[in-house]
Amino acid sequence: MKNLLKRFMQDESGQDLIEYTLLLAFVALASASLFLSAGGSISGIWNSGSTQLANAATSAS
Repeated sequence: MKNLLKRFMQDESGQDLIEYTLLLAFVALASASLFLSAGGSISGIWNSGSTQLANAATSAS
């Protein structure tokens, strides 16, 4: 049992998986913050386009 525990503590095969998981989590958080900060700009553009289309539809009637 002692030998098994010693081998388990020295085994580094799962280290890459943990590093890739942490990297993926960082990329996901960075992407989420980027999308949240850009959401206001996209909303403004969408509202401007919607207003212009509504004005065009009103003047065409």
